[in-house]
Amino acid sequence: MPYNPDQHHRCSIRLQGWDYTSAGAYFITICVKDHQCVFGRIADGTMHWNAWAYIVMGYWQNLPHRFPNIALDTFVVMPNHVHFILWLNPSETQPHVGAQFHCAPTNCAPTCYHTTSPIGRHFTLDKQRPSLGQVIRSFKAATARLIRKAGNDAFAWQRNYYERVIRDEEELNQMRQYILDNPANWANDKENPDAIG
Repeated sequence: MPYNPDQHHRCSIRLQGWDYTSAGAYFITICVKDHQCVFGRIADGTMHWNAWAYIVMGYWQNLPHRFPNIALDTFVVMPNHVHFILWLNPSETQPHVGAQFHCAPTNCAPTCYHTTSPIGRHFTLDKQRPSLGQVIRSFKAATARLIRKAGNDAFAWQRNYYERVIRDEEELNQMRQYILDNPANWANDKENPDAIG
């Protein structure tokens, strides 16, 4: 189908003029296509993961193997979306910020799922600074492929993702707490198809 500007137009939801290779922390939300609840269920404020949720967590934990210029922060897999905080080029920011890994309440073991298998093409510290878009595209493509291979042939992520540039320590702590509290607040979550109100 040929391009038609009256039909094929997408407005960018990115921050105008922002360099998305810039060092700093980013809050990310990625939703499953059509908000299907495919990663498990929430009971008593705790997320109970299924095998597909473990695939998502495993790939997320391994992202620094592919992108050495990133650091992982707080993370949660919800029934139909994920939230996380990701640092680009953390060596150029405050060294203590984002150094701790926070996992929202789940029924997984305290260490959560982890695999040491290598993933994808590697970026090196001296050759390329990854953009936020590159990291998210890798995450979405690889997890979708692995989930399909694991038996959910129809799995797909929503077309885009939500991101927020975190400006200061106070906002960072608020975003961390929001992620950690997400399972307990599922009944009122706007991504919950059965949300109250």
